[in-house]
Amino acid sequence: MSAESPVAPVATGRRERNKQRMRARIFSAALSLFAEKGFEQTKVDDITERADVARGTFFNHFQHKEELVTTWSSQRQWRFEEKLRQETPKDDNLSVALRRCMSALVEINEEEEQPGLNRVMLTSWVRAGLPITEPPRTAEVFANVIRTGVAEGRIRPGVDPMQVGHLLRDAYLGALFRWCRGDLKSEGLATELQRILDFLLPSIVSDSPATPLRDGDAK
Repeated sequence: MSAESPVAPVATGRRERNKQRMRARIFSAALSLFAEKGFEQTKVDDITERADVARGTFFNHFQHKEELVTTWSSQRQWRFEEKLRQETPKDDNLSVALRRCMSALVEINEEEEQPGLNRVMLTSWVRAGLPITEPPRTAEVFANVIRTGVAEGRIRPGVDPMQVGHLLRDAYLGALFRWCRGDLKSEGLATELQRILDFLLPSIVSDSPATPLRDGDAK
């Protein structure tokens, strides 16, 4: 069963559906204002006016304006994981599996319809300290791919999957920051992430993949 989006309506009782729809309405109004005016310049009253709700209604769904940033981050993570769940792997090798992860991240950023929103929200995300306090779920996704490679004997001995996961997540964020700043106009985000993988993969891939251990093999 797939996970539920932090702001998307879910199949449950009518009261809960209405609550989820109102939360999504406020969230959408806030994002549109952040893209237009910036996060700091947007007030809660601006959001409630755009969403056509009472001020108290906003606080029924979000404790404070900064919670919109954590919701934005959680939604992006959900979309990333959902994209990977919806794809059907076809006996991919390590390189293809990692490129699928990077492609999903590129799609999430390029699908954003409101110009400038990624930069505004990323800036707010960093200011809120969320890169430090949030669980490293994207790194875990990469690490799971590496763990599969280890089990298949495709990874060099001694490689730490979680360490590689953190390296890939950090490299992705660095590329994303440069892309939002406009430093990758000629290359684009996808090309930059491809180069990162091309640089990293030779350092972790085994030259001669070993036969994976099976149940009953000597340990």
